Amino acid sequence: MKVNNLSMNLGAKLSSRAVLLALVLIAGTSLSGCNDETEVLGRSEASPPVMVARVVVRDVVDRITATGQLVAKAEATIAAQISGQVTGIAVEEGDAVKANQILLEIDPQRRELEMASAEAQLAEASAQVVENWRAMDRIQRLNKRDAASRARLDEAQTALKLAHSRKTAGEARLGLARRALEDASVRTPFAGLVARRTVSVGEYLSVGLPLFEIVTLDPIETEFSVAEVDSGLVRPGQAVEVSLAPFPDERFAAVVTVVSPTIDPITRTLRVKAELSNTAGRLRPGLFARVELGVSERSDVIMVPEEALLQRAGGAELYRIVDVDRVQRVSVEMGVFADGWVEVRGGLVEGDRVVVRGQRNLVDGGAVSIRSRDGRPVGMPQVAAPASSIMPGADG
Repeated sequence: MKVNNLSMNLGAKLSSRAVLLALVLIAGTSLSGCNDETEVLGRSEASPPVMVARVVVRDVVDRITATGQLVAKAEATIAAQISGQVTGIAVEEGDAVKANQILLEIDPQRRELEMASAEAQLAEASAQVVENWRAMDRIQRLNKRDAASRARLDEAQTALKLAHSRKTAGEARLGLARRALEDASVRTPFAGLVARRTVSVGEYLSVGLPLFEIVTLDPIETEFSVAEVDSGLVRPGQAVEVSLAPFPDERFAAVVTVVSPTIDPITRTLRVKAELSNTAGRLRPGLFARVELGVSERSDVIMVPEEALLQRAGGAELYRIVDVDRVQRVSVEMGVFADGWVEVRGGLVEGDRVVVRGQRNLVDGGAVSIRSRDGRPVGMPQVAAPASSIMPGADG
């Protein structure tokens, strides 16, 4: 009986020890797993948090941007061609005028009298020519019969030449008088608008005094300059888009009409003019203009968000995600900008992930913690963000 009790006590002790050993092993295994998870979480928490976006491929249009101003298609300052008193004004500032329309009168009655006087003087000179020609003809016949000396013939010929000269001078005076009469009625050289009038009725004018400024506003032109490096991309007939401050929500279509044949040696720019319609008369010379020229279209262009780029002394660079949670510094060349995206050249491919937030203090090859908009590590449960807060192209 004692032997049986001893055996039972020994078995119970061995069983208790086995159970204890198993519990110790299980606890050790659990602690080891917890340590591994703590190490991963610790590294994640210690890594710099960043946000990323995918590299995309798009079709783009290469554009040249420039600034300039609107100018009148035709503009002229009309000045007085003759002196005299203003006797009548036919238009006011802002009036529309036709080509060859009378704007102002400068004492035309006086010019008519001057022309009549010139006509009379010419008639007198013409009659003198006829008289001198007859006298020379009579002396020439007498000279042939030796009834008149050679000296008298020479005098008659000289008198005829002088009469011809006086007639020519009379014709010139008549021409000037006729021109003065025409200039007494000041006319517009082309159709347009009266931009300014600087004289009044009764004022005495001297030759060359400005009278009116006439402009043509439909069509109107924009004049701008492009950099020397882009000068080879501009050509007549090219489409242009013009933006103007008074009309911020509109873009006006224009066509390049003038490309200067020379580069400005001081500014190293090329002067260009483009023509745009102004049938409504809303556009005025002098308005500041922003001009965009679409010069070529390209497809399959690698593009990244502008905020992914860092400007360094050696050029632009960004950080690409490699090996799940590490970054690689990549030097790139920038191209065109479009709606918050920029073309890059430098080893990136479609689908690559690039850092767009938190890249300022990253180290090439360093580990990072990729986060979503709400700050949670990517892959962890999170509350869905509103659609308006999700960045296009961003992971998470």
